[in-house]
Amino acid sequence: QVQLVESGGGLVQPGGSLRLSCAASGSIFSIGAMGWYRQAPGKQRELVAKITSGSTTNYADSVKGRFTISRDNAKNTVYLQMNSLKPEDTAVYYCNAGVQKFRGSDYVSYWGQGTQVTVSS
Repeated sequence: QVQLVESGGGLVQPGGSLRLSCAASGSIFSIGAMGWYRQAPGKQRELVAKITSGSTTNYADSVKGRFTISRDNAKNTVYLQMNSLKPEDTAVYYCNAGVQKFRGSDYVSYWGQGTQVTVSS
């Protein structure tokens, strides 16, 4: 089994910063792309940022210049540094990873349980 465990969410004032972490564990041979998604109340889940195994990144336009995604392959962990936070960043943030459980097997998408980020004064 594969588990993704997120941490680092919370309540922060507008203009503040938070750092989210997501650690993958379990039966893992290789991890491909990893990413962060978010879902605000009444809205669809949307991509925030994604990073490939080769560390190529892409971001939603709404977070470019404010958020930075990174990964530590030795720890099977992906991070999201969020700066200059705005109230519209309030959402549940979910980690996603494409995991190969055995050499030659397909990559399967796994999700974390989500962590709440609230930006409010």
